[in-house]
Amino acid sequence: MTTAHTRLTTELRALRARTGLSLAALAKTTAYSKSAWERYVNGKALPPRQAVRELCRTAGEPEERLLALWDLAQAEWKGRAAVVAPAVPAPAQPPPVAPEPPATSLWSPGSPVKLLLVLTSAYVVLAAGVALALLLAPLRGTAPDEPLSATHSGTSYVVAPRCHGASCEGEDPVRMACAVVPETVSTYRTGTGALVEVRYSEACAAAWARMWGARIGDRVDVTAGGPAREVRIVDSADADAYVYTEMTRARPGSVARSCFRPAGGGAHECFDAPVRPDTVRADPIRRPAASPGRARRSATPAPPRRRRPGRLRRS
Repeated sequence: MTTAHTRLTTELRALRARTGLSLAALAKTTAYSKSAWERYVNGKALPPRQAVRELCRTAGEPEERLLALWDLAQAEWKGRAAVVAPAVPAPAQPPPVAPEPPATSLWSPGSPVKLLLVLTSAYVVLAAGVALALLLAPLRGTAPDEPLSATHSGTSYVVAPRCHGASCEGEDPVRMACAVVPETVSTYRTGTGALVEVRYSEACAAAWARMWGARIGDRVDVTAGGPAREVRIVDSADADAYVYTEMTRARPGSVARSCFRPAGGGAHECFDAPVRPDTVRADPIRRPAASPGRARRSATPAPPRRRRPGRLRRS
């Protein structure tokens, strides 16, 4: 497989695992058979563009990033086919001409330039091999119906986070490798239809919020008792993809609070996301209350002296 095809296969397997569907169930919800999906998620064949779109739709994932990766994989796939295509017979060569005495050249055997070229070529081949091994590592030893993870028993491939706790405050979760295997501790559907998630990395001891399906001007923030980290939809590209805040420090057992602030100054919708050491999957999607300007609170049961659970505080 090409490098882009390997990356695409990894993403498809992760999306299929997110849906929780077997290959047979996935075949029933799409226009492609079980055997076809088995080839696609195991890298045996490059899937059609429509298959990628249908899997993104089933998993609730924006399709732009994976379609761009598919375009790159297809281009590399065609390029490889062109390389292995049979060559056209070369025309007859003219009679050889008597060679002239060789002239002294920088490319003569033992010259520094030729030695440097050989060493550079060897380094490029070695670097390409290491990169390909890292890309294929998550796929090695994984069954077709088994979800992917950052660390697998059949391989030693590990992505280590680059910060922890206070050092993650205000940092990008992707750049600091905290978004490799995060936990979605709470999910909330706003009154405008946007989806807001609070994510937590135990390895980084930090939380952040991400939003999808929002409108230009919408904002979302998150705090866990420290500074509030906010992101805003600034253009159509943001509106068509996930956007996420910077990280804020979050200890196990604490509560992260996220607020959605719609464009135009509408009512804020806030919800709490408990950060527990044993959190392994997202809470059911919470939806706002039916009455205008009020939303239901998505938090764990509160003591009697606080507001009644299920009510959202307007800020």
